[in-house]
Amino acid sequence: MDLNSPVGNLPLVGPSYMRRLEKLGISSLKDLLYHVPHRYLDFTVGSPISLAQPGEVLALKGKVVSIKNQYTRAGRKIQIGEVEDASGKIAVVWFNQPYLIRTLYPGLDISLAGKVGWFVKKKALISPEYEVVRKGKEKIHTSGLIPVYPETSGLSSKWLRGRIREVLSSVTITEYLPENILKKEGLMPLEAAIKSVHSPKTLEIAENGRQRLAFDELFFLQLSSLSRKRTWQKNKAAHKLAVEGEDLQKFIGSLPFSLTASQKQAVEEILSDLKKEFPMNRLLEGDVGSGKTVVAATAAFICFLNGLQSVVMAPTQILASQHFETLKELFTPYKVRVSLITGGAVKKDLGRTDIFVGTHALIHKKTNFENVGFVAIDEQQRFGVEQREHLVKKGKGRGVSPHVLTMTATPIPRTVALTLYGDMDLSVLTELPPGRKEITTWVVPPSKRQKALAWVESEILKEKSQAFIICPLIEESEKETMQSVKAVTKEYQELKKLFPKLRLGLMHGRLKVAQKDKVMSRFKKGTVDILVATPVVEVGIDIPNATMMLIEGAERFGLSQLHQLRGRVGRGKKKSYCLIFGEGGSAKVLTRLKALERGLSGFELAELDLKLRGPGEVFGTRQHGFAELKIASWQDVGLITKAKRAAMELISKKGFVLASEAGMV
Repeated sequence: MDLNSPVGNLPLVGPSYMRRLEKLGISSLKDLLYHVPHRYLDFTVGSPISLAQPGEVLALKGKVVSIKNQYTRAGRKIQIGEVEDASGKIAVVWFNQPYLIRTLYPGLDISLAGKVGWFVKKKALISPEYEVVRKGKEKIHTSGLIPVYPETSGLSSKWLRGRIREVLSSVTITEYLPENILKKEGLMPLEAAIKSVHSPKTLEIAENGRQRLAFDELFFLQLSSLSRKRTWQKNKAAHKLAVEGEDLQKFIGSLPFSLTASQKQAVEEILSDLKKEFPMNRLLEGDVGSGKTVVAATAAFICFLNGLQSVVMAPTQILASQHFETLKELFTPYKVRVSLITGGAVKKDLGRTDIFVGTHALIHKKTNFENVGFVAIDEQQRFGVEQREHLVKKGKGRGVSPHVLTMTATPIPRTVALTLYGDMDLSVLTELPPGRKEITTWVVPPSKRQKALAWVESEILKEKSQAFIICPLIEESEKETMQSVKAVTKEYQELKKLFPKLRLGLMHGRLKVAQKDKVMSRFKKGTVDILVATPVVEVGIDIPNATMMLIEGAERFGLSQLHQLRGRVGRGKKKSYCLIFGEGGSAKVLTRLKALERGLSGFELAELDLKLRGPGEVFGTRQHGFAELKIASWQDVGLITKAKRAAMELISKKGFVLASEAGMV
């Protein structure tokens, strides 16, 4: 067997066990070896039975004297046994394991490890680990540091230990990293690392082994990413574009605002890409309201000047419609023809289209892409990899590729972005355009909720402004743990009673397209005072008169998503506010939410969320493009740097073959 062999090739691993292993992400022998323990039981101290004292965690060895099942008044079975060695006897107690009386029969030599306690006023080992002592057979459950693994129903750590030991004894582990990289980065050899993780002599050695396996995880991510970049750069650009000229400067000069320093920098980087022989593949990362659309519009305008078409894809109809309106307004003086194509609407002028804007409908509908030079994909993490590739392929023509700009408003910590998107060049917008007002943010305790809502009503009536109220769920959950979470449908009905003087609208993902359009149109026109919605309004809503954002159940959102929602206000001339409502919780939860009051940038909040809650909270459950790390951590900047350095060194060598092609991944 080699490391890529299916785990079903192991003895005692039939179809049912294979299904259980799949739940843990284990399908090959390599997956099994890289399934690392999350802690260790310390059974390094051995003792004669007579010296065992209550409270100690010990390893003991002896002969089974007796064992029997005993019933409690509640009908539960207890297994009570007695084990002796040359120094004395000790009681051993297990719970609800009646098969043990057949497995551990009198006269059998066994090894036990666990905590010594009291049972019926006698010293006893309570629920210890056990294994039969056989000559020449190594003890793997009751001696030394014993690994405890992430488990699932029907798969215990004891079972996993046995299968992992089987793999270690039957496969050859080949080192793939050159000796010079191992020395330079201070890494353990692969075979030693795997053995140290699963059977360590000390906790320090176990951690060194885990670091090497974490390095491998990050290294293969980096290697795959760099390999994709190398493959992409072998493509020929659809067109080497002319990017200089008076028309471009005139367009930038005609904008109703001045570009920020980071917008100018991003435009320069994009212009440089458009002049190259191979197509651009750039990630534009910018905070809420930082002006990514204008940067993308500049690239689309260059394509227009070169006689080429552009495609802009967004994840939702709301966001696509917003881009359509923005681009039409920007390009009206230049007679650039912009079309909107979504699942529920098509807005198209007669004749040739210069810029297509739409949702995934751009892929599925018969759209006449004649000569596409530029593709922009907004909120790219919400699209699957296949969807993005399909759009790029649709824009190809005769063996060439369009220039591609992907954009995200989700602030991603830089080290994470460079690991996940190593195949892309990175531009970051760090400033907000001039004129954007700071949003005052308050975390409102439950005791002040009613007073806060009364203030919101008075502000709307006095300032003639509008507000968002965001709820985490569409409908009330039947799950007990979710029953306190605000549901938008119920909240809408209650708020209508609470605010009889105001006009309310309801928005959520289950509404039909026509219903959504009607609600949004009324909100934009100002005939709706409060829009009660789910986070479906997180992106693509630009209502200058909306000055208040109220977020219910805020503890259920990551900081980056709260920051995104807050960014829906503060877009006009009036003072804007964000009120964060939580249901209480731990001090850690309050620390997270209070960070929003400090006026931190989206990138600073993303770093804080990564530190406090992990990457799942930074990226959100919908963002399937992000890799889930099993061993490594996105917070380990040092290890990420090492992995990137090693990957770049290897991939630059002549004759390099990607590890996955060589059968190592």
